[in-house]
Amino acid sequence: MILIDYMMSIFVEGSFVDGSYASLAGSLLAGALLGLFYFAGLWWTVRQLGSSQHVALLFLCSMLVRTGIVVVGFYFILGDSWPGLVAGLLGFVAVRTVAMRWVAKTESVHPSEQKRHYAP
Repeated sequence: MILIDYMMSIFVEGSFVDGSYASLAGSLLAGALLGLFYFAGLWWTVRQLGSSQHVALLFLCSMLVRTGIVVVGFYFILGDSWPGLVAGLLGFVAVRTVAMRWVAKTESVHPSEQKRHYAP
């Protein structure tokens, strides 16, 4: 309960540990851009796996590059302000939610139309 009161006082008074609403909006946008980069890269990687000669290498390199860039991005978003990091994470998760819904809507195939790529 104390944590909720503290968080409410932060937003009602408009004072943050080390920033303002504009910096939080920038952190939110930066987190959303990192999420867009990460999940677009993941989508591209999964689409390329079927035609790649080196599936494991492609997946591993893609994962390392995407994760490394996102970790460094969050390090810069953090700076000295934890609310900025929270805002960045919210932007990242928001993009994840939108991406999952978009992929589910556009990539869904009825089970009877699905191609089987394995032996019966």
